[in-house]
Amino acid sequence: MISGGLGDIGKAAAHAMQRSGCRVSIGDVHPTSPAANGFHYHQVDVSNEASVVAWFDAVESHFGQTASVIVANAAIVIIGSVMTATVEEWNRTMHVNLTGAWLTARTGAQRMLAAGLPGRIVFVGSWAGHAPHVHIAAYCAAKAGLRMLAQTMALELADKDILVNEVAPGYVDAGLSGQFFKKNAGEAERARAVVPNKRLIEAEEVAQAIAYLCSPHHRNLTGSTLLIDGGLSLQHGREHRD
Repeated sequence: MISGGLGDIGKAAAHAMQRSGCRVSIGDVHPTSPAANGFHYHQVDVSNEASVVAWFDAVESHFGQTASVIVANAAIVIIGSVMTATVEEWNRTMHVNLTGAWLTARTGAQRMLAAGLPGRIVFVGSWAGHAPHVHIAAYCAAKAGLRMLAQTMALELADKDILVNEVAPGYVDAGLSGQFFKKNAGEAERARAVVPNKRLIEAEEVAQAIAYLCSPHHRNLTGSTLLIDGGLSLQHGREHRD
């Protein structure tokens, strides 16, 4: 199950998981979409617990079993500093990016525990979870919280053979940052210039990292962050853009 499944990273992850042998359900806020062809699709608002539960019920009804792989990918970003963000913008960012991820992961873990299944949970975070960006304050705070959520869930579920990890991309030329690059001429090249390896990340690279973290072949990797940022986080005292 992949939340935010109609976004660039979500779609790439769905295809990567399908190639690895998984049956995939994607959830997103849109009623339906041609992009969901080939996958089970269910409309879901991850910030609403009843909506999340309904998605899991629909998946169990469709596939006849509980999902054992959960990818909490749904996210939004609203431009605004700590000083200028409205309460509504702050709350909406937290509700989707942090509470929504918690509800998706927790519901999945509850179902796995009830069924006695091992499993994998992957949170799609960001290098912005540890690198402050003054113009996306709420997003940074939510992603920082997501990292601690992943670690606490990993600790709580480790003895149940449910492994929980985070993938944290840097500048992705797709998804939320990709939309920003398209709307703002020159920003993609400015972002590329500050990355030590001078590359932007493709959605497929993030998808492959997600598929790896979901693999049954690793049995001891939990509570970890797989950072994919081309060396961005190794720099100090540099201006951060997102």
